[in-house]
Amino acid sequence: MAYVIAEPCIGTKDTACVDACPVDCIYPKKDEDGFAEKDQLFIDPVECIDCGACVPACPVSAIFAQDDLPEKWVHFTEKNAKHFGR
Repeated sequence: MAYVIAEPCIGTKDTACVDACPVDCIYPKKDEDGFAEKDQLFIDPVECIDCGACVPACPVSAIFAQDDLPEKWVHFTEKNAKHFGR
């Protein structure tokens, strides 16, 4: 099951989830080109091991298991896939 970062992350981009992730699959990193231009963070579904460590680390409750993503934010699944060119 993939995890998706949804609307509450927009404009916040708190990287506590990045620090909590044991496989470093949340992008972009603060030191990467393009960090400032992106409006939110994204989880790479291929790299993610579905551990859920990022969920409680998010201070704005923006991370959901794909199956638990609120209906109003389902389009963030596609936005996430596009970020990774999938």
